[in-house]
Amino acid sequence: MRYHTAAIFSLIAVAPLAAQSYKAPRTAEGKPDLQGIWQVMNTAAVNLEDHIAVLDMPAGRSVIVDPADGKIPYQPAAAQKQKENFKNRAKADLLNQCYIPGVPRVMYLPFPMQIVQTPKYVLIASEFAHTLRTIYMDGSKHPGDVDFWIGDSRGRWEGETLVVDVANLNPETWFDRSGNFHSDALHIVERITRTEPDILTYEATLEDSKVFTRPWTIRMLLYRHREPNFKLLEYECNAYLEDAAKESR
Repeated sequence: MRYHTAAIFSLIAVAPLAAQSYKAPRTAEGKPDLQGIWQVMNTAAVNLEDHIAVLDMPAGRSVIVDPADGKIPYQPAAAQKQKENFKNRAKADLLNQCYIPGVPRVMYLPFPMQIVQTPKYVLIASEFAHTLRTIYMDGSKHPGDVDFWIGDSRGRWEGETLVVDVANLNPETWFDRSGNFHSDALHIVERITRTEPDILTYEATLEDSKVFTRPWTIRMLLYRHREPNFKLLEYECNAYLEDAAKESR
């Protein structure tokens, strides 16, 4: 649902990232070390835009930094479709049926995720339903006409930043619980930078000529877990759905 939030929130202009001054530790291959267990502390998984609270969905601020109004630049028909998605979100959001969340949603679910680096791959494992994302770092191209629930990710380094080109995304995935969506034409460029010892700055620019009037960009921080013995645990989504179905009989 697209809220008229001007009367609720005063939008805060988000300045571009300052010149990178922090230099991350290096891996054995000399690349910036992004490894660790990270998690957002925002409500982007509820709605990428400014949003008021509704039952089981807390209020939060927009993580959209371009356009400056913090809103997704939908085409008129797509804006109507998003409203319908919101109304039908309990059944229409496939995350409620334990499907893989897709990109960029997997990056800001309210679950920790672990990053592991090798010379050929960057692996991102989410605690949500054992979701595993592979970013190929070998210079290879996207495959042909095929889509994946988690998309296809090809990465490269630009100084301190991991730049990831994401394509081949299944059009059934959403961006959040509020029904913000895309088509099979979605293309994403992510930028992941370790800007402080325990902070990753995550940015993604999204383009979809079938749904949006222009490319748009989200930005947020991910925080590294430093608690003793912290690790990914289990969130067996399908098993919990089965248990809930048994209890409702």
